[in-house]
Formats: sequence, structure tokens, C-alpha cells
Amino acid sequence: MSSAMLIDITRCIGCNACAEACKETNKLGGEIEDQLSARTWTRVREVKGSYVRQMCMHCRKPSCASVCPVGALHATPEGPVAYDEKKCIGCRYCMVACPFGIPKYEWEKALPRVQKCIGCISRIQKGEIPACAAACPAESTVAGTRDSLLAEAHRRIDANPGQYVDHVYGETEVGGTNVMFLSALPFEQLGFPMTLPNAPMPDLTWQALSKIPTVVSVGGLSLLGIWWIIERRMRIERIGDEAAAGAHGAVLKFQSPAPDASQSKRGVS
Repeated sequence: MSSAMLIDITRCIGCNACAEACKETNKLGGEIEDQLSARTWTRVREVKGSYVRQMCMHCRKPSCASVCPVGALHATPEGPVAYDEKKCIGCRYCMVACPFGIPKYEWEKALPRVQKCIGCISRIQKGEIPACAAACPAESTVAGTRDSLLAEAHRRIDANPGQYVDHVYGETEVGGTNVMFLSALPFEQLGFPMTLPNAPMPDLTWQALSKIPTVVSVGGLSLLGIWWIIERRMRIERIGDEAAAGAHGAVLKFQSPAPDASQSKRGVS
């Protein structure tokens, strides 16, 4: 059973205890920034009177891991999407592939790394919960198995239909995520991406990539056909040009005057 977190936006008080615990646990240092960065892996922002956490969603089938050519990012059996900086080559494909725009880059460093929340994987492996969930005084962020948290989320919605939007964000988006949200306001009003597919992004990518051999074969045959047509036309033009040049030479030879006999004799003497 994968570990997950449920964030109930209606309970968040905006204290930023989660962000402070994240910085302390991961030794990130510095102040909590107004946006996610290489040194701020989670933050709380106020939107329309609600406090909204932003962090890595830890997709069940992460697109960031699927595009990483060296396996620096990978989904762990425990649930979090972890990062191995020793493998990273700095290609930053993960930053482009993430549908939530989460991974950040250490642009200021000579040997930069990709940085994002790693879900406190070391704490989970020791049987503990993520630091942000442990630090939350209002239990806005709770940790547990994904199945149990989904059941709890739907229980809250059913018990308080006027308090929550009837949707658990992260239940189905991009194949499901291990960080899920409840809200009283429509998620699009809070800045959540709402045009994401329910299918995992890597599966959609593979559907396109799997067509490449066919596309290449058909494209190659098409190019071969175009080359044959062009080459044939050029060959016909060359034959025509050569025939025309030969005919023109014959005409000139026929029209050339006979040499002067007296000049020929003078030349011999």
C-alpha cells in the first residue's frame, strides 16, 4: 500500500508550519519563499481567502521519471517520487514533463541539481510520517495509505456536502497522485490545473512514441518516392538538353564556311 497525504484546504490556517518543518528536515536553509524553488519545496499561499499548499504531487506514474534518461527520478514502492542527484545529468527534461511545474533547478550553483519534495522517503521507510504532516497543528495535512485517505476524503464530502466541492483532486488526475486535496472552492479558482487527462502522462507519451517506427517507415517510403520522381524528371531534362545541344552542334557544323584554299597553301609554306 503506497503512502499518501490528504490536504484539506478548509482546515488550513496558513501558519506555514509545514514549510518550516520541510526546510528543517531537508536542511534547505533560508526563508520560506513566495514560490517553489530549489530551497522551498512546499509553501502556503492565500487564494480567495483560502490557504492552499503547493508541493510535489508524487504522481503514481510520474512523467518526470518517465522522461529521465538516467533514472535520477523514480517512483518508490512506498509512494514518493525520489531523486538521486548522483545520477542526474542536468538535462532538465523533468521540469518540462511535470504537468504541475514542480521541479526546480539550482541555477546559481556550479554543480546544480534538480530540487523538489521527495516525500520524506527516509522517514516513511522508518515507519514515520512526512515532516509536514507531523508538524501541521490543524490536521489540514494528514498522512496514511492512499486507499484509507481516499475513503476519508469521500466520507467528509458525503457528510458535509455543502462544505466541500464534490471532487478529490488527485484521485484521477494524470492517473492519480499520492498527494490529494479537498476544497470548499472550485479547484480552478485556486489555480489547480484542470485540463489534465485522467490517464497517466507516460502512457499517453508511449502512445505517441510507439507510432514512431510506422511514421518513420511511411515517411521514408514517401521520401524515396519523391526522390525517384525528382531524379527521373532531372534525368529526362538532362537527356533533352544533351539532345538539343547535339542538334545545335550539327547545325553549326553544317553552316560553317569552307576553309580558304589560298590561306591553307600559305600556311603550308
